[in-house]
Amino acid sequence: MSSAPVDQLFIAFAQLNPVVGDVAGNLAKARDARADAASQGAELIMFTELFIAGYPPEDLVLKPAFQRACREAIEAFAADTADGGPAVLIGAPWVDGGKLYNAAVLLEDGRVAAVRFKVDLPNYGPFDEKRVFAAGPMPGPIPFKGVRIGVPVCEDIWSADVIECLSETGAEMLLIPNGSPYRRTVYEERTNVAVARVVESGLPLAYINQVSGQDELVFDGGSFVLNADRTLAVQLPNFQERVRLTRWERWADGWRCEEGARAPLLEGDEADYAACVLGLRDYVEKNRFPGVVLGLSGGIDSALAATMAVDALGKDRVHCVMLPYRFTSNESLSDAAGVAEALGCRYDIVPIVDAVEGLEQVMAPLFAGRARDVTEENLQSRARGTILMSISNKFGAMVVTTGNKSEMSTGYATLYGDMNGGYNPLKDLYKTEVFRLCTLRNGWKPANALGPDGVVIPENIITKPPTAELRENQKDQDSLPPYEVLDAILERLVEQELPVSAIVSEGFDAALVARVERMLNLAEYKRRQAAPGVKVTTRNFGRDRRYPITNRFRESV
Repeated sequence: MSSAPVDQLFIAFAQLNPVVGDVAGNLAKARDARADAASQGAELIMFTELFIAGYPPEDLVLKPAFQRACREAIEAFAADTADGGPAVLIGAPWVDGGKLYNAAVLLEDGRVAAVRFKVDLPNYGPFDEKRVFAAGPMPGPIPFKGVRIGVPVCEDIWSADVIECLSETGAEMLLIPNGSPYRRTVYEERTNVAVARVVESGLPLAYINQVSGQDELVFDGGSFVLNADRTLAVQLPNFQERVRLTRWERWADGWRCEEGARAPLLEGDEADYAACVLGLRDYVEKNRFPGVVLGLSGGIDSALAATMAVDALGKDRVHCVMLPYRFTSNESLSDAAGVAEALGCRYDIVPIVDAVEGLEQVMAPLFAGRARDVTEENLQSRARGTILMSISNKFGAMVVTTGNKSEMSTGYATLYGDMNGGYNPLKDLYKTEVFRLCTLRNGWKPANALGPDGVVIPENIITKPPTAELRENQKDQDSLPPYEVLDAILERLVEQELPVSAIVSEGFDAALVARVERMLNLAEYKRRQAAPGVKVTTRNFGRDRRYPITNRFRESV
């Protein structure tokens, strides 16, 4: 490296939270960020993938009226840049030659100065961009103040071709707008891909990701800059918005980003918890619910859901309701009250005996001569679901449902009962993970959480055997294998898609694996009717795993 820089460039990166469809709101947020960047001395501010539309827009982006609104917003923003302030690099849907593209647009000197289109359209897991966008041609770099900037869009860096083209056509740095959703393995995957592109191209790379919840997806931010020698120059925090100025210097051997703040990233269980909180918060806020209501049973799932709700929204926007029946123990009553007291949220007790027995009376003529069974148990759950939905209708709060992934996998849940609700922050967490996150939260909380510090989930809830309390002395393990075993089998069936024979070869009981696989298949019709919930694993129910409901295929052991 030579002894002095030849040139310099100040670039601000906007790691922000757009709202899908809120074109005017996203434009206002972008203008505020540009003003912030200008005050810091930026010459260019960069936003994330499809920022003006919100990401992912799904089929909304096919509406001509929406396309026009996005184009008009970009043109209005372009006009702003005539003021001599920072130029803008922003993501937007763009119609050109009768085709719709996922574009990165440079706005400079009061005009749209350059447009580049996403080449590699992802079509796996939660993505299906090929059904809405046309693939762009291989891009060349964008000239800006004498610098040739390569702008591959998100998926374009996950293979070498686009970066190779940019490098061969003279790009001097890579600025990458992203809409990359959170999953547990994402940080290692992103880092490996980014390092590979830096090594292949010899170019510094800035990876800028949005931070938001959008239906089932959570975007974690975590934007970063790698220099050409693969050193980490800048690291933005995950799960938090930021507008961060970076200083770049051109040396004889190329551009280099000056080292700046490198925020520590939440990882593992901490990142899972933060993702669930952000997903719930944004779902409630962006859909304009005044708050949430949930059934607080005294069990571990509802305790964790209530804690996440308070962390997301604050205690004054969370309403917990205990709905006891004659099988509800005093222990459960005490534990539920303990959670509500620790969280400081509203807590009401609404006994369901009259509702359940009224329903049983109504059904008595039809059920005459038949023994009591799971039907009567489900009446309890459905009475609770109806009461919670009635509270929601009357006061406007959204019902949070609290089933975990173990239950959703095996069908250990009641349609139109405990599955009632608008959103489920636990949907992609196995039961064993629910236990871990409860223990975690009692000793830690995310930096932007609104709930109290310290122990919020009584230890007894974490240590007592789980039970639905729909009959006398009921325990989950009466119907399900121990959760440690069940979850291990489910993870292999769902996330890894292993054959039954391969799971058995690992030492699991053959009859048990076959039973779990059968429960998983039979419960598909329930999962199709379940509330959306946060995705944290590599394969969630909904966007990632879409099996047919009518399906007779069964594996032999």
